[in-house]
Amino acid sequence: MMTTVEWFDFEKVDLRVGTVVSAKLNVKAHNPACTITIDLGPMGLRQSSALEHCARAASEFMELAPGHSCACHLNNDEEPRFNAIIHPSKGNNMIIVKRAMMSALLAAALAPALAQELRIGVRAGPEAMDPHYLALGTQIAAIKNIYEALVFQDDKLQIQPGLATSWKVIDEHTWEFKLRPGVKFHDGSVLTAQDVKFSLERVPKAAGPDAGLVINTRNISKVDAVDDLTVRVITSMANPALPQDLARIMIVPASIGAAKVADFNSGKAAIGTGPFKLISFKPRADLLLERFGQYWRGAADWKKVHFLEISNDAARLAALSSKRVDLINYLPYGDVAKLKNNRDFSVVQGDSIYIYLLYPDVREKSELITDKAGKPLPVNPLRDKRVREALSLAIDRKTIAGTVLEGMATPSNQLIVDGFFGALSKPPLLPTNIDRAKKLLTEAGYPNGFSLPLHCTSDRLPGDAATCSALGQMFAKIGIDTKINAISRTVFIPARKRGEYVLSLAGWGSLTGEAGYTLAAIAHTNDKSKGFGASNVTNYSNDAADAAISVAMRMTNDDKRRLLFENAMKMVQDDYAIIPVVQLSSVWAARANTLSFKPRVDDETLPFFIRLDKK
Repeated sequence: MMTTVEWFDFEKVDLRVGTVVSAKLNVKAHNPACTITIDLGPMGLRQSSALEHCARAASEFMELAPGHSCACHLNNDEEPRFNAIIHPSKGNNMIIVKRAMMSALLAAALAPALAQELRIGVRAGPEAMDPHYLALGTQIAAIKNIYEALVFQDDKLQIQPGLATSWKVIDEHTWEFKLRPGVKFHDGSVLTAQDVKFSLERVPKAAGPDAGLVINTRNISKVDAVDDLTVRVITSMANPALPQDLARIMIVPASIGAAKVADFNSGKAAIGTGPFKLISFKPRADLLLERFGQYWRGAADWKKVHFLEISNDAARLAALSSKRVDLINYLPYGDVAKLKNNRDFSVVQGDSIYIYLLYPDVREKSELITDKAGKPLPVNPLRDKRVREALSLAIDRKTIAGTVLEGMATPSNQLIVDGFFGALSKPPLLPTNIDRAKKLLTEAGYPNGFSLPLHCTSDRLPGDAATCSALGQMFAKIGIDTKINAISRTVFIPARKRGEYVLSLAGWGSLTGEAGYTLAAIAHTNDKSKGFGASNVTNYSNDAADAAISVAMRMTNDDKRRLLFENAMKMVQDDYAIIPVVQLSSVWAARANTLSFKPRVDDETLPFFIRLDKK
């Protein structure tokens, strides 16, 4: 429980010094305390004078909580200053005990009330502010600070109420969602069912180079606004996982109309219901947000949040060390042990759903695959299952996980995290066997191997370029000369979508926490009419697997649905259509004893849930 007392008795305060904005009594804390905020204004008066006035104000306010401390919070220009803690003496006289910038006692007593700006260094930021443009995890993580979905996923991806307070199945093809009343957009308008209808219908029209979020709305055929607070979503087939699908579909006001990406990036159309409003955005540079005071969950602790994209790992760590930022994500794996042993830093580590997957393109022919002399091969060797299996057998997953990625990854034996709904309960271990790999290549007609390029990102997930390089060396051992192309994600993603790569490595996470999201997106044949295969970059097609996936996606019986997913997963993996490599860990770092938060398995960094450390 938080009790806030607005204190407006300004007659006891010299207004030439400033204005007492508010005083807060936190009755939840072990040692309840208050804070008084004074804006010094342009007069340039001495802080000591302001503190005297604050002491007088505090003495009267603290009659509400006898025996407890108050903190004076002085604002001068744009820089917040936390200058004094005022304690009661036995005679109830107020004395200034200590002046300090963000003293440990003040942070412990009133962390939420005093938080001002949070600066976060991220390895990869968003590409646009349009919430329906891209499906990249780094994109969704950023826009969730501005926009919200009907349902919310907690740190373990479990579904919780969001803009919808409840939902239910009306019939096999219809879900009904009840909206949270009184939710406001950043422009002051109130959320209604018309906004939800507009947003869901907008998704396929706004999809960007990675097909956007079409996979999440693939079988929505109609959206009805029954009344202001009731939405019915009609699907072309039964979809038992619709709430999970909608967890990434952010709601925008219908008033934005035909807004384009540029309108969102400029801030004109970037209107959400989230805890922060957009101040400014510069792709590949920074994202600046400010607190939305009318947020339905309550105002965020942070007045401003500044995301700085620092893709270079060493530079990002240096920014933390120099106090340019307060927190960084994707702490370089090689620095984890060092920072854990450094009392100046705190390291937060958790499991991640992201797995590095190898994608062999099985198109009929590619000029990119040649013999050792550089002559294009008449047939794409990756079409042969034996060649794809040879690639898998060449991979030393333990070395990649333990050495290349510094022990911060684990070998992966399937396309999604073990234990997810529809995952193989006991996936066979994927071994390393160079001799067997060479034998398979010989059987397939490539005793001398061949040459091809391997493409990956260099600035998206931890160790992406290093993993790519390690794979190239491993493939060379079986006679496949591999040219490594580690490039920026802004080049990689659209080029891969256009089919410009024959072999690529990329991180993938099943963001709904079940197999359907992955199988329908990257393993099913690309079928725009059904909305399946939107992220299938390998041209893989298996009729039996497609059938199992399609039936499972509309199956309401959980046991039958799980079995169908497991069967489809086994078929895809037996074909080596997509080859799992390693599962990553998530690691954040902050300066010691400054911040606290729970790591999320989807690697998202959400400032609303980050607190000043009260230890």
